[in-house]
Amino acid sequence: MTGAAIPATADAELKAAQAVARGICRLFARNDIWCLAEMPLRSNRRADLMGIDAKGHLVIVEIKVSKADLLGDAKWPDYLDHCDRFYWGLAAHLDRACMETEAFRPDRCGLIVADGYDAEILRPAPTVPLNAARRKAEVERLARAALRRQQGFIDPGLAAWS
Repeated sequence: MTGAAIPATADAELKAAQAVARGICRLFARNDIWCLAEMPLRSNRRADLMGIDAKGHLVIVEIKVSKADLLGDAKWPDYLDHCDRFYWGLAAHLDRACMETEAFRPDRCGLIVADGYDAEILRPAPTVPLNAARRKAEVERLARAALRRQQGFIDPGLAAWS
């Protein structure tokens, strides 16, 4: 439906997710990790945040701001094939008890809690290195997406070409 209004709850969740993303990006920037929001992956998924650290490691953050979305997400394991480190990024108000269960892979996934101003890493994500060819391909895709977006800000007319 074109022109349909976004339901109030969806709009509130979108704003909350954007605030969490902003807090995480601020934390990451202080730690020399630079991110791109809504990064399409080759698996036809879309990472909420995908970034690269100073060592060239790829980081993906899956942001959750509601309990229903957190508990109902079955697609997140697909992201592990596209990064060296994976984090859950949660809104501060969410109950985090489920994050310690095997379903959320605490052995493989880090945990960040954030609001619109800042974030804190509660559990660091272990580094599980991608193979070199996969990392190179993913880094190139991330760089091209970032450059394409930057050019779109400079010249909105270029958007039709992407």
